Amino acid sequence: MQIWLNLVLGVQLLTALVMIGLVLVQHGKGADMGASFGSGASGSLFGATGSANFLSRSTAVCAAVFFACTLALAYFGNLGGSTRNDGGSVFERAGAASAPAAASAPQIGQIPTAPIAASAAGVQPAATAASTAPPTAASAAKP
Repeated sequence: MQIWLNLVLGVQLLTALVMIGLVLVQHGKGADMGASFGSGASGSLFGATGSANFLSRSTAVCAAVFFACTLALAYFGNLGGSTRNDGGSVFERAGAASAPAAASAPQIGQIPTAPIAASAAGVQPAATAASTAPPTAASAAKP
């Protein structure tokens, strides 16, 4: 299975590179205007219009092979997917993963409490705001 996946991936990369090269070698629509004034295109290997047909057909074949490889990679990627994610879509898995975290988070406006493990280990909670407040004139007068 892994050999087929690597083979299809290699063919896809090769066709992508060949397709890039074929597109770069092709002449644009404006380049055909110069051929009508005798630029020497009729003496090419494929004839006056043969190179355009050959290059465009080769590009179409490479695009079809690239498309087929992409579909094959998508099929191989999803082949063992049902055992990995227990069915369901990506959104369902994301919702299930964030549900436990959302249940333990404090609601807006609530003051979070100290964790149970910290208080059981003998860690003293931080001082409250009332005990660390600076003395006022009324509290300073009391002995």
